[in-house]
Amino acid sequence: MSKAQAFRWHKMFSEGRNIVDDEQRSGRPSTRRTSKNTARVRELVQSYRRLTVSMIADEVNVNRKAVRRILTGELGMRKICAKMVPRKLTEQQRDARVRVCAEVLEQVEDDPELMERVITGGESWFFQCDPETKRQSLEWCSKGSPRPKKAHMSKSKLKCMLVCFFDSMDIVHKEWGSCWTDSQSILLQRHS
Repeated sequence: MSKAQAFRWHKMFSEGRNIVDDEQRSGRPSTRRTSKNTARVRELVQSYRRLTVSMIADEVNVNRKAVRRILTGELGMRKICAKMVPRKLTEQQRDARVRVCAEVLEQVEDDPELMERVITGGESWFFQCDPETKRQSLEWCSKGSPRPKKAHMSKSKLKCMLVCFFDSMDIVHKEWGSCWTDSQSILLQRHS
């Protein structure tokens, strides 16, 4: 409240006013943040959490500022993006990884120079991906809601093999193999 408004209220109460309610004013009452609009916004967001404020405003026929106030003030929501994780593991996969890591730690404790002598390698097919951006993964969540996780990326038709060998210090050798489309690799599998 501004100083001028505070002085105005002080003057009115000094002159005998004893009611704190607003006086009647001309003009129509605000109809934007009604319980009906709040319920409609809640229903829309629960049906699809990735709606933008503009999309909700168009659907409810209320301005964007009022929709944002309903979402953040009245519904206590905020927009967060998915946490990027390499992949979602099952309980068995997690337990297996923990077990293997514990075994390797025991071996390293017995022989501290073990890791310096190890050269390991692998090969993997890589898809050229068009992942969803963090901004595209934004969705409305209430306070205390768990953060959504996103692991799936849409695959493209092109995939290439990477062969890589490395030791404890650096990559020893890497080589990109042939690139194939999905249809070529399916034909290759049928003929082999």
